[in-house]
Amino acid sequence: PPSAPVNLLSTVNGTSVSLEWAPPLDRGGRTDITYNVICQRCVWGSGQCEACGAGIRFVPQQTNLVQGSLAIANLLAHTNYSFWVEAINGVSELSPEPPKFAAVNITTNQAAPSQVLAIHQENVGQNSVTLLWQEPDQPNGIILEYEIKYYEKDKEMQSYSTLKSKGNSTTVSGLKPATRYVFQVRARTSAGCGKFSLAVEVETTKAIPRYDTTTVVWICLTLISSLVALLLFLICKKRHCGYSQAFQDSDEEKMHYQNGQDLISPVLPWSPTVKFPESKFYVEPHTYEDPCQAVHEFTREIDASRIKIERVIGSGESGEVCYGRLKLPGKREVPVAVKALKSGYTEKQRRDFLSEASIMGQFDHPNVIHLEGVVTKSKLVMIVTEYMENGSLDSFLRKHDGHFTVLQLVVMLRGISAGMRYLADLGYVHRDLAARNILVNGNLVCKVSDFGLSRILENNPDAAYTTTGGKIPVRWTAPEAITYRKFSSASDVWSYGIVMWEVLAYGERPYWNMTNRDVIQSVEEGYRLPAPMGCPTALHQLMLDCWQKDRNERPRFPQIVSILDKLIRNPQSLKCTATVNRKPPPSLYVRWDFELRSNGNGGDCATVEDWLESIRLGRYQETFALAGYTSLGMVMRMDIDDMRSLGITLAGHQRKILTSIQIMRSQLVNTMGSRRHL
Repeated sequence: PPSAPVNLLSTVNGTSVSLEWAPPLDRGGRTDITYNVICQRCVWGSGQCEACGAGIRFVPQQTNLVQGSLAIANLLAHTNYSFWVEAINGVSELSPEPPKFAAVNITTNQAAPSQVLAIHQENVGQNSVTLLWQEPDQPNGIILEYEIKYYEKDKEMQSYSTLKSKGNSTTVSGLKPATRYVFQVRARTSAGCGKFSLAVEVETTKAIPRYDTTTVVWICLTLISSLVALLLFLICKKRHCGYSQAFQDSDEEKMHYQNGQDLISPVLPWSPTVKFPESKFYVEPHTYEDPCQAVHEFTREIDASRIKIERVIGSGESGEVCYGRLKLPGKREVPVAVKALKSGYTEKQRRDFLSEASIMGQFDHPNVIHLEGVVTKSKLVMIVTEYMENGSLDSFLRKHDGHFTVLQLVVMLRGISAGMRYLADLGYVHRDLAARNILVNGNLVCKVSDFGLSRILENNPDAAYTTTGGKIPVRWTAPEAITYRKFSSASDVWSYGIVMWEVLAYGERPYWNMTNRDVIQSVEEGYRLPAPMGCPTALHQLMLDCWQKDRNERPRFPQIVSILDKLIRNPQSLKCTATVNRKPPPSLYVRWDFELRSNGNGGDCATVEDWLESIRLGRYQETFALAGYTSLGMVMRMDIDDMRSLGITLAGHQRKILTSIQIMRSQLVNTMGSRRHL
């Protein structure tokens, strides 16, 4: 029989887990290796484990796996699991020893509750209905409230109403008699809302007349008398005033109505009397006359005494970012990140600082940074968010260069795209999507962050919105957003393509050391970033689709999520590697050599030996010399296959050499005056 599988890796995303492993080192002299996966739910520290039970989905299957990868879904939230992977072959059943295992322990993240299964009607009246339901099978946390959606049958598209309930029952009042209504219920936890239950139809009872003929006559006479009196009053009032309200001049009307809204008694979008679609929309804090009102509307105030700051983990233009602990009543202490506004701030700085909180407070998604609350009633103004152990994605990838499989990187990208799909559905445009603004937690779940930039652009074509990092991030921004300030979800898709490149290149700087002006000109002329080393063809093609010049031709975030899901379900499609650093046409070789000799465009390096020393790979001087690479022009023609033929097999050395070649090519093209040759 074979030995145990090796290099078992796990990736957690909400209540789903991806497992990946390598074949056993000892195959037992056979090729018929298959794998079985055992799932157990455990309590760490007690040693107590039990089988995961039914309801969990294994893709493609749990037993007789041929490939070394598996996806597991429908797990419980905030639960510890242990997965055991065994390798067997045709003689494993004949062996007296049990199969060898590789094991991994994981803890799932927060997730929305499962669907409420059934609704029961308790009492039905002329104008009210009492409903009762059961808690979801998988609450995935503490249920904060239930949302009841109801509408007249066949009129859902016109309008519907919602109400909240803390318990498992409610009475819906204000209904019409003898009318059929449709009811649905869903649960909400801190991780978001679950799916609505199946619809239940209930018809209210008919109204029973309680008046005799004499009473009806008196009611009619009273109504007629009241109507006549009202008409006489209006006629007299019109003669006395000289004009009616209906004939006011246009200027006076403008004082009451602007853009179709009543400015005297506006109906606010959060008013319970307004019926609105199920999908809510992002509300821009700057539209409030007092932005502080948005802070109180969308965030919760936290008592400063409940926050214990332990250490500083970063600093920015507006203040410091600290690691701390938050203890709320009835809940366990949780780690948080605390952003504190620097002392001596102006009122404008305070408003801008809290605007970020009022933006974050509107979002509720596993792949968007979660706001715990704000502190505004103390001397130190603070924004409190969940703590992300691994920090920003770009620095995390640079620190762990080459440590992850392509599948793990794709799972990270899938999380980012899911967060952006959620924001796009709300009508929110990020405008500064980059790996530096993606945060990573201990389970490698990526979350979109940094909502603090100014969203209001002036008409001045030279104006640029600012962020904590400076002016408009050219390397990540779509051409139409740079030229015409046309920011949209499509421009966010362009930025997402750059993030994909950053992830596959392990945090490398897009366009290397090209200047912003050169980047703008190159992109305008059709230049696009090449595939990073080891990047699958499907992923580079998705990047190129995101970088379509016509924004209408770019995919939308739901499409991107769907594409990445298909790649994750079919890991074999990730093994086809894109062409790395394609060689330029032969007509350019001679021109490179001429330019290098005549202008000295090898950076500060005049020879191959100097160049290798500058990138700290002088050990390969003899290797390059024996292979006939005597000039930098010849070096710049190399690709990954040439590297391997020289015996350079270390991935880190290959990446460093190819990156340096890309930089030299870009510098040389700048000197030659046009990138159309590439």
